[in-house]
Amino acid sequence: MTDTSVAPLRRPFRGRSSRIARIATYTVLVVAVIITLLPFVWMLLGSFKDQGEILRNPRGWLPEAPTLDNYVRWFGDLHIGDFFVNSLVVALLTVVGNLVFCSMVGYALAKMTFIAKKPLLALVLVTLMVPHVVTFVPLFVLVSNLGMSNSYQALILPFLTAPIGVFLMRQFIGEVPDSLIEAARIDGASEAGIFIRIILPLLGPPLATLGILTFLTSWNNFLWPLVAAQTEDKYTLPVALALFSQGENATDYGLLLAGSVLVIAPIMLFFIALQRFFLQSVASVGIK
Repeated sequence: MTDTSVAPLRRPFRGRSSRIARIATYTVLVVAVIITLLPFVWMLLGSFKDQGEILRNPRGWLPEAPTLDNYVRWFGDLHIGDFFVNSLVVALLTVVGNLVFCSMVGYALAKMTFIAKKPLLALVLVTLMVPHVVTFVPLFVLVSNLGMSNSYQALILPFLTAPIGVFLMRQFIGEVPDSLIEAARIDGASEAGIFIRIILPLLGPPLATLGILTFLTSWNNFLWPLVAAQTEDKYTLPVALALFSQGENATDYGLLLAGSVLVIAPIMLFFIALQRFFLQSVASVGIK
């Protein structure tokens, strides 16, 4: 009698506690999202202000006299379209290279047997721990000796394969059942045929994840393009944003904010277009 009388009393309490916990969780998430978006909102609103208003009231949000002069300068006097094309060409070719080569190397490390396989995997893991800045000087010397300085080749070739991409693809390909590959080999399929017809169709989410990460890294890359691009016609967007927003005596903050909006907008659109695959990739990792 005691158990049957107590159980109905606990269920409403558990239901209320779960609703309270859910409401608290959503509240915290909403607050976190708002805090995260506030700097971007301030940047967007600030891009419609002139230099005098920003210096006079840097904490203000709504522009007193909205103006498009900053955007007009970028598209008119500074020819941001040229820098946009440079960034887009470099980012897209870097993404394609990483999708192809990282998946090929990942397949070899995950499913093929060859000499020095374990040392090669260890080398990939060690490379992950090396800061990119450490390689700038020898990489620049190598590019210069090959006669590729101040060219698209210098901006693209050093980043066609990334250790993090190789490791990511190797982890996902390692989860593909060996029985599928063995059956294809018994049927006479070559390694290239197995890779193209069996492995690649199963790698939609991880390839999208690698593409997003590579695009973000390439699009936002500043130090290497600053070193490798020596003339204005090879500048990418981050380099142009840093150099042209600096006046003779001070930084033009309105121009800087407008340029930042133009740099971030393609990244946001690219992520929104592929976020479904990115979430699928993260979910599949959690399930495994």
